[in-house]
Amino acid sequence: MNGFEKRAEAIKEKIRRTVMELLRESEPKKVRIADIAAKAGISQVTIYNYFGSKEALLREVFLDSVVRATDDFEAVVAELPTMKEAVQLILVADREVYLTFPPEFVRQMVLDDKECAAFIESLYRNRVIPLVVRFIEEGKARGEITEKVSTESIMAYIQFMKERMAPMLDLLEKSGDTDRFLGDMIHLFFYGISGKE
Repeated sequence: MNGFEKRAEAIKEKIRRTVMELLRESEPKKVRIADIAAKAGISQVTIYNYFGSKEALLREVFLDSVVRATDDFEAVVAELPTMKEAVQLILVADREVYLTFPPEFVRQMVLDDKECAAFIESLYRNRVIPLVVRFIEEGKARGEITEKVSTESIMAYIQFMKERMAPMLDLLEKSGDTDRFLGDMIHLFFYGISGKE
């Protein structure tokens, strides 16, 4: 990468970081290009030159966060944490996503935006599924995941939950307590209703 490309990438990263900061304060539809430009200390024209539109910028920021979350999960799996540590890390990561992107925006990106949905599906099939299978197998080897349930059954359950994302996002939005809802869902997945940990 030459000097011009490095400067351009640094400006784009500054814009993406600024958008993430603004999204923690306001809904995506209320974030304006003028607000982004003012907070980042750059011109609106620069933003349009790099991203084309507010919608394209928001899509790129969202997809970038999904890729980073996948990278983080990959790093967690590589460290071979205990099941409890992994659950805590997953909960923190989910919380960060939903603090930045409200459920309605996630629904729009994942379910309604065909380009975004295709990218996420490819990421899920090529990176996330192999990571989850590895995580399950390593958990079984350490005795933290029961051998009574096959890896295939666990993956089928995860696929079922993935396919039910739209109703889950509705419930998350209606819950009024994102942290508790996500914590409950993760607890149910790992420990069931018996509460055995």
